[in-house]
Amino acid sequence: MKPIVGINVDITAGPPREARVQSFYFEAVERAGGIPLLVPPMPDEDLDSVLKRLNGILLIGGLDYCPSTYGEELSDEEKRELKVEIAHEMRHDFDFRLVKRTLEETRLPILGICAGCQLLNISLGGSLIPDIVSHLPDSEVRHASPNGWNEGFNKHAVKLKPNTMVARIYKQEEVVVPTSHHQAVSRLGQGLEATAYAEDGIIEAVELSGRPFTIGVQWHPERDFAGNRLLFEEFVKECAQLVMARS
Repeated sequence: MKPIVGINVDITAGPPREARVQSFYFEAVERAGGIPLLVPPMPDEDLDSVLKRLNGILLIGGLDYCPSTYGEELSDEEKRELKVEIAHEMRHDFDFRLVKRTLEETRLPILGICAGCQLLNISLGGSLIPDIVSHLPDSEVRHASPNGWNEGFNKHAVKLKPNTMVARIYKQEEVVVPTSHHQAVSRLGQGLEATAYAEDGIIEAVELSGRPFTIGVQWHPERDFAGNRLLFEEFVKECAQLVMARS
């Protein structure tokens, strides 16, 4: 039986307000052997019922989480200067409730992508670099398009830390990945380990020990399924093991 992977969604203000997700995410889950199921914002009681029926959680990319969630009280002017663009409040609220409940009340495997990686880190008490270009003005690594992090994708190399889950999955020390982000993990959340880095020192992947597959990657593996097939297949494999354990 194929595992069912819950995927959070993005919210746009409208009108009319919309819940949506780029097809790359659910197509990657399908191609790796899973059944994707979109999970929109909902009350906690309903979320608890849904989590009992899922076998894994994929956290998608998107706009920024509010800096106040990781201890940065920025003025509106500072947010504009740092190009901080906050996700819709419905998504913002639900994403944190989703991760909190998944981590505290389940053993579901988690794969966080870009903002999903950042969400995982914040939820565990970590912090973010609000804007990489402002933080590392001399960096030659292009983490996003020259026209802005939300206007296209670049590719750059990341180095995988030996003897980590991502290194075992990719079976190499360095991979070239699609990337489009202006924020990144700063202080690591409780229990997280940095397991991949860009050449400028930016953390590109994190792993949480002590529970099943829990990985966040700063890059966008769904944008290059062929180059990241092993990551999705390992994630779905871990989700499938939960299916067997429940049967």
